[in-house]
Amino acid sequence: MKHVFLAGVRDGIPIALGYYAVAFSLGIIAGNVGLDAFMGFFASFFTRASAGEYAGYTLAGAQAAYIEVIGMSLIANLRYLLMSTALTQKFHPETSLFKRTLTSACITDEIFGISIAYKGYLEPRYTLGAAAISTPAWALGCMSGIIAGNILPTNIVSALSVALYGMFIAIIIPPSKKDKNVGIAVCCSFALSGICAIMPVISQWSSGTRTILLTIIISAVAAIIRPVNLQMDN
Repeated sequence: MKHVFLAGVRDGIPIALGYYAVAFSLGIIAGNVGLDAFMGFFASFFTRASAGEYAGYTLAGAQAAYIEVIGMSLIANLRYLLMSTALTQKFHPETSLFKRTLTSACITDEIFGISIAYKGYLEPRYTLGAAAISTPAWALGCMSGIIAGNILPTNIVSALSVALYGMFIAIIIPPSKKDKNVGIAVCCSFALSGICAIMPVISQWSSGTRTILLTIIISAVAAIIRPVNLQMDN
């Protein structure tokens, strides 16, 4: 099954490139609140969540209590619980609890995207391969940002992160072209995300909370209107 792991590494390369750029900007923030390169590397290596890390570094800079940091990180990253739950439907029934747990620890937005799109039952080695290349890149990006400080202009770092959004598009376009119902759901998610971002009350919620609610609502409506065959293709 070595080829499955290597396939994950291959598909994780564009994710790693985008991660490095995004984590670089987070590293600048982390450096401003007092984290050194060593601390930033390990904080990013075990967190791998831009919104969660940004909230954590901001609260650290404000000298917030530990319970506040934990609570904010839990809210900001709650969507990963939803993603992990969705992935349980992709595993072969005989997949061990250890492999399921190890795979869930690797989940990020982008790795979830390529894992859920994996044809047939999800092989844990595939997700682990993607994480093996993208996780060090994220951690190194944060460390590099701390070391570089404010040497590079912020607009250049932001421009580099565009590669990550291009990767997202590459994930959703193929299944949208294959199934028009998926395409409609994707378009609805774009539209509703934009609307929720400017609505008076909902716009004040965290992006993670909005993502969870929209995912549940859109997927539930799609499942009711256009249910799919649960039989996996081997």
